[in-house]
Amino acid sequence: MTSTVSTDPHDPLHMNTERRFTVGVEEEFVLIDPDSGEPSLTNTLVAAQPCDVELQLELSRCQIETCTPVCTNIPQLHHEIRQARSAAAAAAARTGSRILATGVPLWAPPPGSITDTPRYHRMAERFGLLAEQVICGCHVHVGLADRELAAQVSNHIRPWLPTLLALTANSPITAGTDTGHASWRHQLWARWPSAGPPPYFDSADHYDEIVADLADSGRILDTRMVYWDVRLSAHLPTIEIRISDVPATTTETALLATLIRALVITSVTALEKGWLAAPVDQTLLQTACHTAARHGLTGPQARTTPGDPVPTHGPTAHLLAYLRPALEESGDYEFARVALTSVLIHGNGAVRQRNAHHTGDLRHVQDVISRLTTQDCDLEPDDTASPW
Repeated sequence: MTSTVSTDPHDPLHMNTERRFTVGVEEEFVLIDPDSGEPSLTNTLVAAQPCDVELQLELSRCQIETCTPVCTNIPQLHHEIRQARSAAAAAAARTGSRILATGVPLWAPPPGSITDTPRYHRMAERFGLLAEQVICGCHVHVGLADRELAAQVSNHIRPWLPTLLALTANSPITAGTDTGHASWRHQLWARWPSAGPPPYFDSADHYDEIVADLADSGRILDTRMVYWDVRLSAHLPTIEIRISDVPATTTETALLATLIRALVITSVTALEKGWLAAPVDQTLLQTACHTAARHGLTGPQARTTPGDPVPTHGPTAHLLAYLRPALEESGDYEFARVALTSVLIHGNGAVRQRNAHHTGDLRHVQDVISRLTTQDCDLEPDDTASPW
């Protein structure tokens, strides 16, 4: 993705209040057999289907990933997210399977379900049963070609990671039972040696030194296995935020991307004024992320500074207020306000899965997830109108 960010204070774009930051989204989905509800090990067949979007293989054969094009505004991105989900759902249907937007499958796949590629086999050999897990996330890329700037933006984003996770938690049920966590995916993901909140970086060189140490010590195979919740892309001029479960709906994914892009813009603005982020203790941050994964939107959220937990709705409201200048500048404030209010009233994916589980069996949960995954994806090819 090509960055449109200027860091030259004499560049007119730098002074323009209408600066644009490119944005793109990757979403991972579980493939299931629609009759049995069990994971469908068909990702190579699905990816081979004629499709308007590129479908990519993931670690497990019951996973598929979509990627949007690089977008310059949120309405365009929302349209592309809808198109990608629609195309993936159609490709899956042609193979007799179905996609579900959920952070973990309702039923675990059988052992030995690793996708048949040399790299994934090397991961299985190095990391054993860790590679058998099935976890589906959402990764948001924001154009930022200056790696030095990106390292400092990462520092500014770190304190907001628990709030983003609580907002998008969507994996409470697996192996046929409620895990007691809103985001079980986060708990599974945290077992990887290179996962979790990123460290506080002094510079881009500091970032590279830590990554090199991970590789030299054998904790990662390569830079693609840097699984921090925020990372500098190894092959694109972007900063990538990876904290989220795959959201239940396209609107929630668009909301996540809207908030993340505004976080990047707000961080860049602060850095242009010479405001470095205050360091947040790594243990406090990990604890706050764990609490967000545990409770989602239905319980307290731990602070990233010492103190008692606070109601989750407090940090989300604070985040919207914090980002309001950037959101108003980009024209996205009203969408973010309405979409965020809707999630807080109706619940995120974890709330909806649990509500379905309380009123029905796992088949009912599956049907609810399936409906939410594609509920607003019935687009005509030339439909380019704003989705809100």
